[in-house]
Amino acid sequence: MEEDFLKLSQAFNATRSVVRVPALDPKYKIAVLASKQDHCLVDLLHGWQDGKLPVDITCVISNHHRDSNTHVIRFLERHGIPYHCLSTTNENKREGEILELVQNTDFLVLARYMQILSGNFIRSYGNDIINIHHGLLPSFKGGHPSKQAFEAGVKLIGATSHFVSEELDSGPIIEQMVERVSHRDDLQSFVQKSENLEKQCLSKAIRSYCELRVLPYEIKKTVVF
Repeated sequence: MEEDFLKLSQAFNATRSVVRVPALDPKYKIAVLASKQDHCLVDLLHGWQDGKLPVDITCVISNHHRDSNTHVIRFLERHGIPYHCLSTTNENKREGEILELVQNTDFLVLARYMQILSGNFIRSYGNDIINIHHGLLPSFKGGHPSKQAFEAGVKLIGATSHFVSEELDSGPIIEQMVERVSHRDDLQSFVQKSENLEKQCLSKAIRSYCELRVLPYEIKKTVVF
């Protein structure tokens, strides 16, 4: 197989040829960054536990304190996954400390991490970073976007998972999902549908990435097969 791929890489002048067999190769080491909202983080942890995500989670980093009796902390302690709470301010995003914690990871996942990573952090880390956000941007942004969208009577909501770039929320898109909402939805069901989309979209993006099915090209585009 390696010889065949080598011939293909030479034929197309490729800079490298990668053969990966997920069932046999070591799993990707990742760190997960999250803020107060738990839904994406919890979904990733359970996906990892069930063997649905071909990754090893080295640690969870958050700018939000969680009590020892919360579901997330109990889960992490039970499985021996370190939790690092690094409170941030506008003047200090604790990026140097984060870099030290993630230096041996293959890529990072931002599971609703509500801090903007600087260009210096992105360049210093050097590996890919995958983010997830709701599909209500740019019309509804700032605080409580779901409430804004609900009150505006939108009929279609979505979620987008993408690579992080120095330009905010403008990296190459890996996965997008949409779902219809209607007058039958109250705010609670509206938010629940939005969060479910985010969880599904992020998990699918991570699986596609780990299976080498995401090919970036032309700076802002990807081929996902």
